[in-house]
Amino acid sequence: MRSTRKRKRLRCVLILPIILAVAFSGCSLQNIGGKIFSRQNEMSGQQIVLKPAARKLSVGINSPNAILVRLSDYSVLLDKNSKERVYPASLTKMMTAVVAIENLPNLDEKIVLPTSMFKPLYQADASLAGFQGEEEVSARDLLYGALLPSGAECCLGLAEKAAGSEESFVKLMNQKAKQLGMSSTHFANTTGLHNENHYTTVQDLAVLLSYALKNNTFRQIFTTEEYNTAPTNKHADGVAFVSTMFQKLKSNEISGGKILGGKTGFTNEAGLCLASLAQKNGKEYILVTAGAKGNHATEQYHLEDAKKIYNAF
Repeated sequence: MRSTRKRKRLRCVLILPIILAVAFSGCSLQNIGGKIFSRQNEMSGQQIVLKPAARKLSVGINSPNAILVRLSDYSVLLDKNSKERVYPASLTKMMTAVVAIENLPNLDEKIVLPTSMFKPLYQADASLAGFQGEEEVSARDLLYGALLPSGAECCLGLAEKAAGSEESFVKLMNQKAKQLGMSSTHFANTTGLHNENHYTTVQDLAVLLSYALKNNTFRQIFTTEEYNTAPTNKHADGVAFVSTMFQKLKSNEISGGKILGGKTGFTNEAGLCLASLAQKNGKEYILVTAGAKGNHATEQYHLEDAKKIYNAF
């Protein structure tokens, strides 16, 4: 009898580590408030390989660079100079958001935006979300501020919290680009403000967006039209955001579906840029365009291109 009990106890001791290993497989552990939590690692470092589709679209558009990808199998349905070097402008903030999400264990933790960060942004005429110096904002609300109104102060706040400085955070961005196989990309800042050494291709950006949309947090923000932050020490009612894409998109309806979300970008050097996600006939597609002529005050040629392409098949 004793021998049987010993064997049972021994089996339990041997099996328990296996059960625990399976239970926590693919999860990361966090210690928040003295308690241990597990959070599913939604993102994988595996490279996404784009492949030519059996049949490609031929559509006349304004943007000199464009790529359309079917997400179910990463087939490239439209390719226009997709490997040509371009400036990404605020499409950069997609990578900023990805790296922040992966390096901040608690997105509800408050981050203080130092007053000193704002003057250089004003001087550079960077787009801002509407926060103020010494404002205390959650990392989650800063992510919404970076992707919806394209707030540069949100990017810097996330970078300093995650890596200690923008310079250190940019190193993480470039490491992530290398990990994803974005071989024609180099980042010099978190915001997309023009820099000769800050470049990419629409193909690389398509790889990035395909990867980012696997993460539930990124996808939720990317597909949000309007958002109001929690109250802060500077804004009792919070700060209201509107997606720069949805704000200028007259209608998100397309033939057989709709445009679900997107991120715009613009500098004089980059032109009008857009990364978007659409659902059509039950399948999801992403489109990245860059270099369209115009500016915020002209016709929004990048949005026109998106509607034209999504309606063409």
